[in-house]
Amino acid sequence: MEYNSQRGFLRLKEYGRHIQKLVEFAISLEDKKERQDVVNHVIDIMGNLNPHLKNVDDFKHLLWDHLHIMADFKLEVDSPYPLPVKEVLFAKPEKFDYPNKNTKYRHYGKHILSMIEKAIALEDEEKKEAYSKCIANYMKIVHNNWNSETVTDETILNDLQILSKGKLSLGNEITLNKVVSTKKSFSNNNSNRNNNRHKNKNYSKKRNNFSKSK
Repeated sequence: MEYNSQRGFLRLKEYGRHIQKLVEFAISLEDKKERQDVVNHVIDIMGNLNPHLKNVDDFKHLLWDHLHIMADFKLEVDSPYPLPVKEVLFAKPEKFDYPNKNTKYRHYGKHILSMIEKAIALEDEEKKEAYSKCIANYMKIVHNNWNSETVTDETILNDLQILSKGKLSLGNEITLNKVVSTKKSFSNNNSNRNNNRHKNKNYSKKRNNFSKSK
């Protein structure tokens, strides 16, 4: 019995062990014409085993690329397509760095830093102060939606100063807009809806009792 651990490396599992052996057999052939005939038949078999590839654009090109991969790029045949470059095909992608900025104040959203940077870049002090106040009001709305407790203006102004590294500082006399919590309004709407349902049930019971009395 032959175990998988004793067999050669299976490069593309979707084609199976038999196709891999046919490719290895084609590599071992010294006669170029005979090798070409075997490879052409292998390509046809690969296409029949994977009919879904016919929906892919230029699927023949894909089959030939798969053939060279299974042959470890050692197969010398006349291909209708250029030979794929191994280094390019198996090149590792560049490391993707996940954004980890503003992790402490992430409840303000990822765009708050860009808003602050634009405010810092303003040269007109009057416009900078007005824009900073707009940012603070936005931060208050977002903070209020994130947290169940009501946030104070002092907390928002302090967070704005920290996020801007002290470059945006509004005085304590600044009063931010009042914010109505969406959570509270949502709960109020639910309670009103439940009250209306309760009233409708009571009305239905009274109407049924009245009709029975008649």
